[in-house]
Amino acid sequence: MQGMKRKVVYASLFELIAIGLTSSLMMFGAGHDASHAGVAAVASSSVAFVWNFVFNSAFEAWETRQVTRGRDWKRRVAHAIGFEGGLVVMLVPLFAWWLRISLWDALVLDIGLLLFFMVYTYIFSLTFDRIFGLPASAQG
Repeated sequence: MQGMKRKVVYASLFELIAIGLTSSLMMFGAGHDASHAGVAAVASSSVAFVWNFVFNSAFEAWETRQVTRGRDWKRRVAHAIGFEGGLVVMLVPLFAWWLRISLWDALVLDIGLLLFFMVYTYIFSLTFDRIFGLPASAQG
């Protein structure tokens, strides 16, 4: 699977799973009620969905220009850090506003989510590539 279809399937699966995980983490881990946690999870997943397309398009454009093909652990780590790092910039103000917490508390919350999602992004991408194959940008 390649091109736009791959991006839509990847982002949709990633975010559907992420909504369930994020709302659960915010409810049980941070003590927020279900309605606030659920809306925050859907909003953050919406932002992440758009960011997913933007970031993965840029990453694959960069990847296409690399001499070494494939996705070793270093490239996967770089992908996860880049993707999640961009989300921090966008989501901290959103969490602070919606959950009515300070920017510091939102950053702490987001760092907890970030650490979890760095691992999740790495595992999800690896699993997705094993099931659906590498994108053209990573193929030899």
